[in-house]
Amino acid sequence: MRGRSVFAATQYDRRILRLAIPALGALAADPLVSLVDTAFVGRLGATELGALGINAAVFSLAFILFNFLAYGTTPLVAAAWGKGDREEAGRVVTQAIGLAIVIGTIAAASLEVLWHPLLRAMQAGPDLLAPAGEYLRIRALAAPAVLLVTVGHGAYRGLQDTRTPLLVTVGLNLINLVGDPLLIFVAGWGLRGAAVATVFAQWSGALWFLVLLNRKRRELGIPIRVPRLSEFRPLATAGSELIVRTAGLLTVFTMATAVAARMGTATVAAHQVAAQVWLFLSLVLDSLAIAGQALVGNYLGTGQVDDARAASNRMLQWGFGFGTILGAIFWLLGPSLPKLFTNDTEIVALVGGVMPFVAVLQPIGALVFVWDGIFMGARKFRFLMLSTLAAALVAAVVLILVVTAGWGLTGVWWGITTLILGRLGLLAFRYRTTFV
Repeated sequence: MRGRSVFAATQYDRRILRLAIPALGALAADPLVSLVDTAFVGRLGATELGALGINAAVFSLAFILFNFLAYGTTPLVAAAWGKGDREEAGRVVTQAIGLAIVIGTIAAASLEVLWHPLLRAMQAGPDLLAPAGEYLRIRALAAPAVLLVTVGHGAYRGLQDTRTPLLVTVGLNLINLVGDPLLIFVAGWGLRGAAVATVFAQWSGALWFLVLLNRKRRELGIPIRVPRLSEFRPLATAGSELIVRTAGLLTVFTMATAVAARMGTATVAAHQVAAQVWLFLSLVLDSLAIAGQALVGNYLGTGQVDDARAASNRMLQWGFGFGTILGAIFWLLGPSLPKLFTNDTEIVALVGGVMPFVAVLQPIGALVFVWDGIFMGARKFRFLMLSTLAAALVAAVVLILVVTAGWGLTGVWWGITTLILGRLGLLAFRYRTTFV
């Protein structure tokens, strides 16, 4: 391997970028559905926009929790595809589709029944409850479609193809872009029209993926059969472990926001600005994490352990490089960046106080994001769950101390830093023996 290191790096770069660049495009296009809805609904009035905002938070949380359908499907399909077992790859996709339909149907039914207490828990006031409830009950009909789209992303990533998911993502966004003004303004349906347009766009994407996957199945001669219940175990196990991992992360970030909120409106507003700037990293680095899931799973499926290690090392280099560049940019822009979000001098000062955290955590967080993808590709789901929970527990203790000790917004960001550094240390330690 050392004798051909230059050639190998070029070879890995080509494969990494071929997967990461389209994945970045899909990740960038994915939030456009909500952005387009916001742009058009904002013209209806503050009540409609507030109702949409509450629903956006609900569906964003649901998407994060159920994203295991992509994260679990990708490495399983990649491994089967790598070792040439087309039928096994087909079985994994069929199982994932079945889970998406079942979970999506249950989620839709739950939202239809529990919409009122859910919106009350989200602090929806009397003026927002009715419009938010109407939007949520319509949008809930797309729950199975959203999960089917998620499976489509995971399946094609496992097949070493991130261009097809990009095409479908752009397509459903165009459908929503056309549908929103037609149904909101031309048909006069208002907020209800935005919900219907989104449902139609999501189901269009889901059906598009199903047609493409069925065409791929026919090309490869994979028969359709209903999977046995026992065959769901690998995907279900991976899914449950990834959900717990994600819940641990969400708990820490929710606690951080809650602690900041206890300190006052200006503090929580400043925390929101800093958090959104930091989370910008995830958009860039998730594309490398996706490449890690697909490439590592594929290499390990073919028994190319040395290539899996070399490609992983290269992706870590790419991630650290991008993170360092972003960190330097945020450090230089630290004094002026908060002014792009607010003119409030108190909030600007508070954001400026934690911008060093945002900058320094860029390369550190980059390594964590890429390692996440690598470990998922290696199907180390249980380790990801346990290591995340361990780091989250320590971070939660720090955040509790922030309240009692009065450490302010800086203390909140020390809690987030504890989470990132804890995960970094555990991932780095385990990585030494991942491919042994």
